[in-house]
Amino acid sequence: MTLTGHVHLYVAFKRATGLSFKEPAQLLADFASFAESRGEEFVGVETALAWACRSGSVKRKRDRLQLVRGLAVHLHVVDERHEIPHRDALGRALTYRPPPRLLSLAEIRRIMETAKDLPPAGTITPATFHCIIGLLAATGMRRSEATGLKLEDDTPDGLRIRAAKTGRSRLVPLHEGVRAALDRYLQVRRQCGSADGHFFVLAHGGPLSPMYLTQTFIRLTRRLGLRGEPGEPGPRLHDLRHGFAVRALEGVVSGDRRQIGRHMLALSTYLGHSNAAGTYWYLEATPLLLHNVSAAAETLFQQRRADG
Repeated sequence: MTLTGHVHLYVAFKRATGLSFKEPAQLLADFASFAESRGEEFVGVETALAWACRSGSVKRKRDRLQLVRGLAVHLHVVDERHEIPHRDALGRALTYRPPPRLLSLAEIRRIMETAKDLPPAGTITPATFHCIIGLLAATGMRRSEATGLKLEDDTPDGLRIRAAKTGRSRLVPLHEGVRAALDRYLQVRRQCGSADGHFFVLAHGGPLSPMYLTQTFIRLTRRLGLRGEPGEPGPRLHDLRHGFAVRALEGVVSGDRRQIGRHMLALSTYLGHSNAAGTYWYLEATPLLLHNVSAAAETLFQQRRADG
């Protein structure tokens, strides 16, 4: 079997576990094509490294290598001629989270308004980007969750997320303002005549991919001067999720530990985190949150000191 054939089976296996695996599937197909152009039938360490290093950033190189490594481990079980690259062949990955660039509500509105001018004019594409960016900012959903929404996932109780990052499904209740915005979008969507089952579609009638959503968001922020040239730091699409979490936390952090705990659990569930630890990281995001956490800790310390 060719490497392309192996990739097709591997992708089918991954999707059978509940993963969408869309972008990884595209990357692995590209790797298979690259390896076959070199006349190879099996995963080889040298070719895997050469393909991974075709990306520009160090992190992206490591991510691409880990993707091929997962394929190689899977295939090596059946045929040992598939070589498994060392996990640190391109250096040890650091557990580093880039600091978020928290966008103000005014900046988010500017991005949404600029999205209305996207080509092709007169189609559903501008309305799709305008609406989905607003939805991400208002709910903190992941990009793959928003682009993966189907029409039947829109329920009276909120949006049903079928394939979250953790593999679990959940329901995302909506503010009445968000509900009204989605209803306006649905009116436009019905007029476009797309037979696709996805909630968000483009002018060609097909769904919006997570990667294209990210690329368009970057173009919009550059157009507004919120982001510099390639390689320079700036707002990321994921920062909309950060911003939602921070705004939710800023209004509740206080000295009442029980209130904080309940709110963190609710927010963790709403965001689809597998545990609250991922949500507590947002406490570090702004000076206001750090100040409130510090004040709460000081209050607790004084109370315990008074109690002896």
